[in-house]
Amino acid sequence: MLSALLALITAAVFTGAALYINVAEQPARLLLDDGPLLAEWKPAYKRGFAMQASLAILGCLLGLVAFWQFNHPGFIAGAILMIANWPWTLFVMMPTNLKLMAATDGSPETRALIVTWGGYHAVRTTLGSLATVAFLWALTAH
Repeated sequence: MLSALLALITAAVFTGAALYINVAEQPARLLLDDGPLLAEWKPAYKRGFAMQASLAILGCLLGLVAFWQFNHPGFIAGAILMIANWPWTLFVMMPTNLKLMAATDGSPETRALIVTWGGYHAVRTTLGSLATVAFLWALTAH
């Protein structure tokens, strides 16, 4: 049961962090002028990526262990939803991330990229939320 509870906790922490970015950090960041906007985004992105990437992997692994132990489809669904953050980030978000990391000055173009990035990040929040619900569903069945 420990793996199942830890999977749920990991998914909830991932979701909470992702939601914070979408509802607090990103709106506050967009109030900045273009130069400070980019300057704030870069270190925040690096820290957030390290944390959320680790949580996505951990949540997936814990979900797989819980599925192996309890054979409930909610655990495999949650695991898939957690790891889905990786291909979403690598294939959809990464081109925008790389452009922003390479940018040296804030501009209307970098602002537009950061706005686009925020929309992409909302998908990560959704994936985490769905994983949390899937793990909770599986846990309530036991």
